[in-house]
This record gives sequence, structure tokens and C-alpha cells, in this order.
Amino acid sequence: MLKLTQDLFGAQDPDTARLKEKLGPEQFAAMIQAVVNDFGAYFAKISADRRANPRDDLATVIANARIDGEYMPEHDATSYYMIVATAGHDTTSSSTAGAIWALAENPEEFAKVKANPGLVPGLVDEAIRWMTPVKTFMRSATADTEMGGRKIARGDWLMLGYASGNRDEEVFEEPFRFRCDRKPNRHVAFGYGAHLCLGQYLAKLEMRILFEELLPRLKSVSLDGEVKMSQATFVNGPKKLPIRFELN
Repeated sequence: MLKLTQDLFGAQDPDTARLKEKLGPEQFAAMIQAVVNDFGAYFAKISADRRANPRDDLATVIANARIDGEYMPEHDATSYYMIVATAGHDTTSSSTAGAIWALAENPEEFAKVKANPGLVPGLVDEAIRWMTPVKTFMRSATADTEMGGRKIARGDWLMLGYASGNRDEEVFEEPFRFRCDRKPNRHVAFGYGAHLCLGQYLAKLEMRILFEELLPRLKSVSLDGEVKMSQATFVNGPKKLPIRFELN
């Protein structure tokens, strides 16, 4: 699953791309479709098993879901499996690494959250805002409108720049500063409205538990080399984060 996730989200990075040579748009699309097909083949076997041998798990729910009395179309089922399997890999790990990176560069914030464990949930949200692992999404306007003095026609394609939105000076005080006690923190890293991320609560729970257990054991943390980001226009984060730490 990790390899397929990297094939999907790291398709533009030479370290994780399935095909290393430079690809044209049609070749790139074909490569992504091949990755999706591999996901589909893997999960088709799981669906067949869960229909024959139901269990108390999410795969059983997806495999046996019916719409108008019929099993969910294979494409739809694969899409549900993929979002469950992939969305929490690179996004949560990137936000977690982003928190460590920020604490390594901001010792005063490290000391602040060490002294007050009640700030851990704020640390988690700030790390997600700071890193914004999902960088962009495309949507189409459902009606003519105007935003920021720019006219938008119904049907126009819009690129939502989440990383930019999460550093909006009109929304965030000191948007380019990492603050684990930031309140309110109205970041849009999980999307908004009908498109709000299904896994946001699980991601924040995982990160909160990790830092509640980790921070009391750490005496210090600092960078120990150059940080490198993965190359992607959709989902990315640190792929190399060398650190030096001391334990209590």
C-alpha cells in the first residue's frame, strides 16, 4: 500500500515515480491509470473475500454496500478503498514530520508545548496548517460569481491553493510564524463544507497521541542536515528530515 501510495502521490518525484523517464501528459495519465488499476486489482480480491466471509471491518462495509439493490460499481468501490488506503499515508506523515521540523527550528515553541501538554492539540492543528500536505485541488464554479474583484463564470475551473490560503494575512495573525498556541486556527488543510476530509479526526487523533507520548521523552530536538521536500503539485511533504535529539 505504501508503494502504491507513493506511485500515486509521488509520481512527479524521481525518487518515488514508477517510471523515471520524463513523460508527456498522455504518458503521465497512462501511468497514473496503471497505478489505479493495480489498486483496483488488489481491492477486488478483498471485496470478493469480504462478500464470501464478512467481517467487522470497513472493507466488509464497502464490499457489501448496495445502491438500488445492486453492489456498488467497481470503480466507486475502488475509489472508496483508495481514499481510505492512501489519504492517511503521505498526508499524516507529512504533517507529523512538519511538526518535528517546526519544533526543531523553533526551540521556544518546543519549550512551550513541553511545559504545557495541553497545547498538543494546538500543535497538531498548527502543524497541519504549516505543512498543508494537500497543496491544490481543482473545482468548477456552479454559478457566476465574483471574488476578490475577479469575475468567475459558471463552469470555470478553479485551482484551490490550500498552502496559500493557510497563510492568508487577512485570516491569520503572523501567518508565516509557527505557533502551537494559535487560536483561532481556521486553516483549510482539510478542505471545507461538503468536501471536508473524511479522515481529519483520525489524522489529528494519531498525531495527538504520538506527541503526547513523544514530547515528555524528548529533552531537545534540532535539525542535523538539509531538509528535502518531495516533488509534487498535489500531495507533498518532507522526504528527508535529518534531526538530532536528546532524551530525558
